[in-house]
Amino acid sequence: MREDMLTIGAFARACRLSPKALRLYDELDLLRPARVDPDTGYRYYAVAQLEQARLVAWLRRLGMPLAGIRRIRAVDDPASAAREIRAYWARVEAETAARRDLASFLVDHLAAESREDPVMNATTLELRYCAHSDTGRVRPANQDAAYAGTRLLAVADGFGPAGAPASSAAVEALRFLDTEEVPAGGVLNLLEDAVQGAADAVRDAAGGTAEAGTTLTAMLWTGSRLALVHIGDSRAYLLRDGELFRITHDHTMVQSMVDEGRLTPEEAAAHPQRALLLKALIGDGPHPHPDLRLHEALPGDRYLLCSDGLSSVVPQDRVHELLAAAPVPDRAVTALVDAANAAGGPDNVSCVVADVVEAVA
Repeated sequence: MREDMLTIGAFARACRLSPKALRLYDELDLLRPARVDPDTGYRYYAVAQLEQARLVAWLRRLGMPLAGIRRIRAVDDPASAAREIRAYWARVEAETAARRDLASFLVDHLAAESREDPVMNATTLELRYCAHSDTGRVRPANQDAAYAGTRLLAVADGFGPAGAPASSAAVEALRFLDTEEVPAGGVLNLLEDAVQGAADAVRDAAGGTAEAGTTLTAMLWTGSRLALVHIGDSRAYLLRDGELFRITHDHTMVQSMVDEGRLTPEEAAAHPQRALLLKALIGDGPHPHPDLRLHEALPGDRYLLCSDGLSSVVPQDRVHELLAAAPVPDRAVTALVDAANAAGGPDNVSCVVADVVEAVA
């Protein structure tokens, strides 16, 4: 045997892949041996293949599927391979974050069910709210929909030839939540069922075409908490103790590129495809899984739900300023919509503002 060749056993020990794995990768054309004995079928590997094999071993330890490893093996330079790994890990982190949010939702919900809080029990909270949707200064029609009630807050931003019916259908499908009592321990199932109903309604309104659909960001008041359901690039913010927190994550291609380190936030803001959605309620296709979160409400909290007609043209620090300065929700909504139109009003703009207040006896 040549000095630059290793038996499959020696090669396996050197690269930390088992002979069984090496045989599988040979069959899948992922890591071919340098030579196969024509009589015995025994595999031999070149010493020069060790670096490739070690990379495969580490990528498998990372949990990367074989299809992803094949893509990395096909690239020509280390920088491209690094970008592929970074993109893969960003997707893993996004999926993990979604599961983490669901776990947090369940933990918070179950903990609240068992927790005795005499202060919160002695204080009855309710919402003061206002909603408004405006066509803006450029678009010929309004494809947004906004709603606010004693229990339900919602914003939907339609797109495509049936965008207006799609957004209206999504919000209308949730309207029953405004009057239906939330069953004990059932807020998660109630929200999930409501979103599935909204997806079916959007499909009907859009006529079964993937070219039309809507975003959906909604919050359900349960008496002391707000349950958030979110899909798309409409947004929800929380103003608490003078600080503004964004509590949703955009489901857009550009946001995924920021998450993967391929774009900076500044580059994303000017990207020509910044409105391209990765997830939405559409007229044709599988029902996507929305983000679900649970927020403990405190007296003095102010929530903002808005379409990207506001967030894409009014800087967040200006949104913060206007939201904090308005004494009541209707004044806040008016100020925010006016700011979007003053910035050119290139899109429909919808805002829902809700304050958490102590109920008047």
